[in-house]
Amino acid sequence: MSMATSPVKEQQVLLKTPLWEWHKKQGARMVPFAGYDLPVQYEAGVKAEHMQVREKAGLFDVSHMGQVIIRSRDNSDPAAALEKIVPSDICGLATGKMRYTVLLNDKGGILDDLIVTRLGENRLFAVLNASRKEDDIAYIEKMIGDLVQIELLEDKALLALQGPKALEVLEKAIPEVSFKGFGFMSSKYAVFEGEDILVSRSGYTGEDGFELSVSSRNAEKLAAALLEDGEAVWPIGLGARDSLRLESGFCLYGHDICEETTPVEAGLLWVIPKQRRTADAGYCGVEMIAAQIKNGTDKKRVGLRPETRAPIREGVELFDENGTQIGSVTSGGYSPLLEAPIAMGYVSSSHAAAGQKILAKMRGKDYPCDVVKMPFITKG
Repeated sequence: MSMATSPVKEQQVLLKTPLWEWHKKQGARMVPFAGYDLPVQYEAGVKAEHMQVREKAGLFDVSHMGQVIIRSRDNSDPAAALEKIVPSDICGLATGKMRYTVLLNDKGGILDDLIVTRLGENRLFAVLNASRKEDDIAYIEKMIGDLVQIELLEDKALLALQGPKALEVLEKAIPEVSFKGFGFMSSKYAVFEGEDILVSRSGYTGEDGFELSVSSRNAEKLAAALLEDGEAVWPIGLGARDSLRLESGFCLYGHDICEETTPVEAGLLWVIPKQRRTADAGYCGVEMIAAQIKNGTDKKRVGLRPETRAPIREGVELFDENGTQIGSVTSGGYSPLLEAPIAMGYVSSSHAAAGQKILAKMRGKDYPCDVVKMPFITKG
């Protein structure tokens, strides 16, 4: 999930997260995104915020995301029903464990990417992209609504604490609970202001970190507690969130993945366990996915390192040395850590191998780019 602002109709009233007033007090510059008024940056600016997360810690308001509970309608496992529309192993999740997966249509196209957590035998928790949550809920109800109930948690906020000092910051804010030894893609409950909040060790920056689901009424108090050490942790906006996820090679829905792309084309085959890669696996779109695994795909998502200081943005067309168009950029920007432009996009599979050179055409000029493996950065 570039973090370009979503198109907003002139008369549309933007939604606000529970922290909207708090962002204004913090000096945030607000922009429309996915129908919400959200902070794109604070006074320090995008580059400084980006490096703060890479070197220390940053706090993001991601309350615009959709938080849902999925329950079975009887005593069966709701994971079995969900596996009809996602390709990952959800049934195998132990309580408190999480999995990144994708919601698929009948052609194997990606309707959304989401993280699913098992809360118990009869309950799953999922976080959906803001721009997709209403469509996702309608699709889940249409496809497996006879087996499960889905509830949107409208009274919840979601905070993401990310960076190498995230654990230190979290344990100062919630000292009653030890998070040491708490593994990546795991979750557990902690108590804050007398409320059970769900804390998961996850995030979308490439750094260690946590996401905290808290009631709207306690969201500002929790943010203040987490930001008490103003040197170790700062509030961070959408601008740095985008550059952080791009450096890490993570997809943004509606840009790098959509209904027209499959997990195989997007380089997300790792979300599908080997036992679910055959045509008889029984989930939506599996025939297309199995065929692509066997026969290959026409296009692939790749990383790009332009041989220029100018960033190559979404929509820029890509060509081979003969002038034939072979793809286009889906996300692009400047990497503060590498101090260079980076991008990702889709190209013909014949040009997708790392080391190949392709041309990006901007303002009538060709700019050479190297196809590279992702992520663009690696953590020690």
